[in-house]
Amino acid sequence: MSWWWAGAIGAAKKKFDEDEAPRSFQSVGLVIGVTGIVGNSLAEILPLADTPGGPWKVYGVARRPRPNWNADHPIEYIQCDISDPNDVKSKLSGLTDVTHIFYVSWINRPTEAENCEINGSMFRNVLRVVIPSAPNLRHICLQTGAKHYIGPFELFRKIKAHETPFTEDLPRLNVSNFYYTQEDILFEQVEKKEGLTWSIHRPQVIFGFSPYSLMNLVGTLCVYAAICKHQGLPLKFPGTKEAWEYYSVASDADLIAEQHVWAAVDPYAKNEAFNINNGDVFKWQHLWKVFAEQFGIEDFGYEEGSHLKLTELMKDKEQVWEEIVRENQLQPTTLEELGNWWFVDAMFGGEYPLDSMNKAKEHGFLGFRNSKNSLITWIERAKAYKIVP
Repeated sequence: MSWWWAGAIGAAKKKFDEDEAPRSFQSVGLVIGVTGIVGNSLAEILPLADTPGGPWKVYGVARRPRPNWNADHPIEYIQCDISDPNDVKSKLSGLTDVTHIFYVSWINRPTEAENCEINGSMFRNVLRVVIPSAPNLRHICLQTGAKHYIGPFELFRKIKAHETPFTEDLPRLNVSNFYYTQEDILFEQVEKKEGLTWSIHRPQVIFGFSPYSLMNLVGTLCVYAAICKHQGLPLKFPGTKEAWEYYSVASDADLIAEQHVWAAVDPYAKNEAFNINNGDVFKWQHLWKVFAEQFGIEDFGYEEGSHLKLTELMKDKEQVWEEIVRENQLQPTTLEELGNWWFVDAMFGGEYPLDSMNKAKEHGFLGFRNSKNSLITWIERAKAYKIVP
């Protein structure tokens, strides 16, 4: 089967024409976390005229009011706090036509025990309401990530993880991990409905667009670069020599969304877990030049012997960001909203492990991205929506 996403197709998207939208739908998707970094891509891709399994009707669920950068997507937006079981019952029990759930939401808490509790309860709240309410529900896509293989952030690089490249058949680590909690809930809940299938998606660090994302590396680095440009400072790499010199991989948000759709409609992808990355490798010492060029900064690079951290570099920069927003007429945002400094520090704190895409390819998913081009695409998206200058 030749899928529409086979190869680099990111630039080939067609604008969805609401005036020509069909009145009947083959599939109805429920995207939980629709303003997140992959949820936003799903909201754009699912309604396209040539998306497999379509035509698709799409419900998008998020906790906050709909932002203007998400408003162009032809979806039915539902503001709902999925940590509140009463709100979930009130807002989602009436969605009786849902055929597919795409769960791409999470909340970060100080400890992994708290992460297991809150993220497990949110996922369970949704499934307990939607599974019995939607008689035609066929498939659930759950997105987790590469921390499945290396442990939670609080133990990142502190425990013996699996050797790379990671493959999907590796056993769980003997540590608490909310990804494991979510998987167990998924397996428990799908047993309650005959014929209901599932898939699990494990991306690496994601290149994408969402000012609401808790792990938006590209967006955070864009803010850092904008501040350096504004203050006439060099764009120094905020990480270790290992992160600068060693090979890394990334996962394009649109590519992840395409794998979700593939798994939702392809029988050969049912009841499986899949890694998802762009299919190439890169070094940050090469991509860092791309960042500098995108923001017109000539002085950039890694400072030998240093380990700069954005949590330190970006202290007391709130007023600087306010100036940048005002002078460039950007969308009103705060530095706290956009800057996932802790996440970048974690990613750039040492060598980052690689994973294998063989299983997904052997099952029929042939999508890929050029990571350099992906990076440029998402920088341009942040500029186009006036998030950064």
